[in-house]
Amino acid sequence: MTSLMDMIQANIAMAPFLIFGLLFLAGFNIPVSEDAMLFISAILAAKNPEYTTSLFIGVFAGAYISDLICYGFMGRYLGNKIFKIKFFANMAPPERIEKVSNFYKKYGILTLILGRFIPFGVRNALFLTAGLGKMNALKFAISDLIACTISCVSFFYLYYTFGETVISYVKQANTIIFAIFIAVALGLFIKKKKQKS
Repeated sequence: MTSLMDMIQANIAMAPFLIFGLLFLAGFNIPVSEDAMLFISAILAAKNPEYTTSLFIGVFAGAYISDLICYGFMGRYLGNKIFKIKFFANMAPPERIEKVSNFYKKYGILTLILGRFIPFGVRNALFLTAGLGKMNALKFAISDLIACTISCVSFFYLYYTFGETVISYVKQANTIIFAIFIAVALGLFIKKKKQKS
């Protein structure tokens, strides 16, 4: 990450466009970390205050458009065609799509808000399954706009204000959130199995 940051710092005027471009690619499930882009853009903004607004716009727009690509193009448009690719077949099997669709129906916007804070690829899986499950496009766009605003503003502010000192706390929090997510998913899976038997 240091070398990427050095490269972007050396081209600071282009940084918002580079960050936006990398996040744009993430919408196609190319492994670009939104968390890393938020961290890099906030640290660069702290070092170059005159670019704060453009860096935030770049990372925010990239994150939001990436979500819309994953939902709209990958999920709704390509849909079942992508299941011919093993990577996607494993990422969103039919039972997971049904489960996530039920979460969206039951908890609505909360699913997206909480989902944005779950790391390790869960985010894109949520957006992909929302598209595959044909969640209402306007509802998704508005809900995700709210969720994206909350997460981007929160993390950008934290990284901008506290810099690298806060990164270890964020990593620990991410691990805890992911562990809770796994525990809840496992609990629901066991509950469903018991109801069937």
